[in-house]
Amino acid sequence: MNQKMKALGAFLFLLIVMSAPLLAQDDISANKASLFKWAMLIGGSIIALAAAAGAFCQAKAISSACEGISRNPGSGPHIRFLLIFGLVLIETLVIYTLLISIIILMVQWGKY
Repeated sequence: MNQKMKALGAFLFLLIVMSAPLLAQDDISANKASLFKWAMLIGGSIIALAAAAGAFCQAKAISSACEGISRNPGSGPHIRFLLIFGLVLIETLVIYTLLISIIILMVQWGKY
C-alpha cells in the first residue's frame, strides 16, 4: 500500500508540474482545441482501447481453448469451431469500432 501511495503521489506531483504552463497563460479561452482536434483525440482513443481489449480477449480465448483441448483431446474439433467463431465475433467488434472511429474522424467539422 505504501508503494502505491508513493506512485500516486509522484503521479499527482508530475501532473501539477506539467500543467503549470497552462495556468500561466493570459487567455485560456483563445487556446481551446477545435472540435476537429477533439474528434481526432476521441477517435484515436476509441480505436486504441478497442484494439487493446480485443487483443486481451483473443489471447484469453486462445489460452482457454488450448487448455480445454489438452484436457480433452476428443472434443478438439468442437472447441476449435467455438474458438474460431468467438474470435470472429471479437474481431468484428474491433472492426465496428474502427468504422465508428473513421466516421468520427471523417465528418467535415468545418461545415457545422
